[in-house]
Amino acid sequence: MEKFLTPVVRADLLKRHRCERDGRIKDRIKVVLLRDDGWSYASIAEALFLSEEGVRQQLNDYLESANLKPKNGGSDSFLNAAQTKCVIAHLQAHIYVKASDICGYVQQTYGIRYSVSGMTNWLQAQNFTFYQPCGVPAKANTTAQEQFIADYERLKKSLPEDDHIVFMDGVHPTHAVRFTKGWIKRGERKEIPTNGSHKRLNILGALDLEKMILTSQAYDTINGANIIAFLSYLLTVMPLGIVHVISDQAGYHTCKEVKAWLLLNSRISLHHLPPYSPNLNAIEPCWKIMHEHTTNNQYHASFKHFTEKIWKFLDYTFPQKAKSWTDRITDNFRIMDAKLVA
Repeated sequence: MEKFLTPVVRADLLKRHRCERDGRIKDRIKVVLLRDDGWSYASIAEALFLSEEGVRQQLNDYLESANLKPKNGGSDSFLNAAQTKCVIAHLQAHIYVKASDICGYVQQTYGIRYSVSGMTNWLQAQNFTFYQPCGVPAKANTTAQEQFIADYERLKKSLPEDDHIVFMDGVHPTHAVRFTKGWIKRGERKEIPTNGSHKRLNILGALDLEKMILTSQAYDTINGANIIAFLSYLLTVMPLGIVHVISDQAGYHTCKEVKAWLLLNSRISLHHLPPYSPNLNAIEPCWKIMHEHTTNNQYHASFKHFTEKIWKFLDYTFPQKAKSWTDRITDNFRIMDAKLVA
């Protein structure tokens, strides 16, 4: 093949290669220079750990428009459509923490080399994001969840006007910072004070989803006696009709003393969720939102200040903002995928 670069252009490319920091652009310059030296596409691909198709495309980009910059991190000229589909399927089945490890997988599988920044751009172009996975109980029973939802929908449709449905659960906020992701200026180290306190609150709550009312009380501990105390309190808050209480199957919800008390108090009807099904308890998002407003990335110098912050949320913030959280606090339950929990 005859040379296609003039001495001036070739010298300019050599100078640019020495100064360029982006490895992808350096490789594209090498492709042009080596092809000008008479190398075959296959030899260039082997030397640079690229695909032959990628080498051809890179050279065409340069010959047509003198372009040395990848369109989106180099992905369009590297992985073809079939390879892209396979890599996407692989990434959906395996979680990688580092983009560099994905670069290694692609190079090992397809002989195609990406820089970390190029792979990051490729991932973003394929709608991948760096996000924390969600844990699901391994013993969740899909059939039991479906049955609960069917029973719950029947209860809602047949509920007399004076009756109520509430979702009950306990929460134990600890006097400590809960570190979560947040937007921090690149290059800066964001530091938040911590403390060695292990003191916590023990709170029982009941959510009336229809009215978006959250009733809560604190106790020294959560046991059968205090479950009875909280249920008794609910009867004073809701003086008319039957109160249908939906709760999990924790021991203090199912103990003998609670069962005996329920036999004497016909206005409380206790409905238990299937085992390992926090996704069916509508009050769970309330606790998550509570932590967002009180403990996530927030330091409290004293337990007193921490306690005040919790009760400010429960007594004031939640009633004021509850209606704006209906997209998060809902009974549009998602059944856990049997494939995930099998």
